[in-house]
Amino acid sequence: MPKTAAKKKKRRSASARRRATYTAATADKHHLYERAVQNPEAEIEFIDRTFRKLRGRTPAVLREDFCGTAFMACTWVRGRRTNQSIGVDLDRPTLQWAIANNLSWLNDEERTRVELICDDVMKVRAAPADIIAAFNFSYFIFKSRATLLDYFKAARRGLKEDGLFYLDCYGGYEAQDVMEEPRKCAGFTYVWDQAHFNPITSETLCHIHFRFPDGTKMNRAFSYDWRLWSIAEIRELLAEAGFTRSTVYWEGSDEDGEGNGIFRPSTKGEVCAGWVSYLIAEK
Repeated sequence: MPKTAAKKKKRRSASARRRATYTAATADKHHLYERAVQNPEAEIEFIDRTFRKLRGRTPAVLREDFCGTAFMACTWVRGRRTNQSIGVDLDRPTLQWAIANNLSWLNDEERTRVELICDDVMKVRAAPADIIAAFNFSYFIFKSRATLLDYFKAARRGLKEDGLFYLDCYGGYEAQDVMEEPRKCAGFTYVWDQAHFNPITSETLCHIHFRFPDGTKMNRAFSYDWRLWSIAEIRELLAEAGFTRSTVYWEGSDEDGEGNGIFRPSTKGEVCAGWVSYLIAEK
């Protein structure tokens, strides 16, 4: 979702931004994705703050489901020496990229606190986690109620007794449009392409493209065949999975009506073209 991407840009120094030059022939799609879409520092700050408020203690073990390049898992262990992370993903080449590119910037001791597992999030066996995070709408890949319910049950089983399950979701009346939305990043343009939407099934097909200053393009660097789930549906399924409570964290607005990046508990959202929210489910 374009609004999400704008909120999740990886922080870089001004000098690093000036040095960035990309072409379709030389750019790495995973690197571009991290720069355009992810901001694990901000999400970890949100996790830490809300976990302490809800549970009265500091979390240590984070499991990142659908972890991809394990950017969050690697960032998590740098925050505290007590932190451990588990990254779970089915795609072995992407996990290998994570090892070569993200674990490589950790020191030897930090690397011992990261475990990457190539497995199905429905079946994985891992140490119980304080937190399971399923961000970047990855669980939208489950298109039926039965399948999404099974995943939520699996996530609940993977938590410690007072563990919390973190998800994000998006929507708004533009979420059902067939449209492209470009956004300038340092050294390239990120394009979110909503290529198809079926209002009967809520299935959506989206792509990410990258454009470069020399005129070259990286089309369909990533594609997503999803169901666009509503917050109400997600919360109902979380309750069916056995979570005792779920809370929506809605983003506030600045003076221009744009998202301000501050998410607070809310029972009422605003009607807008595009929104992004977090949900926290309590075991």
